[in-house]
Amino acid sequence: MTDDSLLAGQIAYYRRRAAEFDLATHGVGDETSRRIAAVVDALRPTGNVLELACGTGMWTARLARWATTLTAVDAAPEMIELARARTGDAAIRFQVADLFDWCPANRFDVVFFAFWLSHIPRARFAAFWARIAEALAPGGRAVFVDEPIHGGSREVFVGDSGEIVERRLADGSAHRVVRVFWDPLDLQEHLTGLGWRARVRTVSEKWMVGEADLPAVRH
Repeated sequence: MTDDSLLAGQIAYYRRRAAEFDLATHGVGDETSRRIAAVVDALRPTGNVLELACGTGMWTARLARWATTLTAVDAAPEMIELARARTGDAAIRFQVADLFDWCPANRFDVVFFAFWLSHIPRARFAAFWARIAEALAPGGRAVFVDEPIHGGSREVFVGDSGEIVERRLADGSAHRVVRVFWDPLDLQEHLTGLGWRARVRTVSEKWMVGEADLPAVRH
């Protein structure tokens, strides 16, 4: 399976998974909402905010409380429709786009993504962060949430790359997606090597939170 076909299959998987995404990912209820609220409120994503891989809008709704403007992007139109219905906020700009090809037309004070970094192949890691740099306004920052390595995931890896897992949907169909689990300190060092000033920490057994910005260039 080529890299492009794997990523195309990953999009197809999430399009089909949209209806069962929330329960399978974090569960639903007050506890999940409180955890999301606590993380977002601690990050204080103010100004013009871009959310990548917004999914069904679980994080979007909280981001909207902080943002002056909010643009939410996902490759699955089915996810976008659920996010639009969940937030009910006409001021949020939703957009369907493949994040590996998309170039934002504007720059943002904050670029946020939750549980998306682990779906990026290591071979595309540097290119992804270069795209983030292009999307940030001067003084902007990237903030993200994901599952750290040894975070309790029961993913079953297939093949030799150590980056591909097989998942099954409720209808029994099998799909392959990218899963790259990072150690927080290792991730921080990788970002530092790319020129970012990064801080990555665990906030629970299953969640890590990161912030990264680019030091100002002095002339």
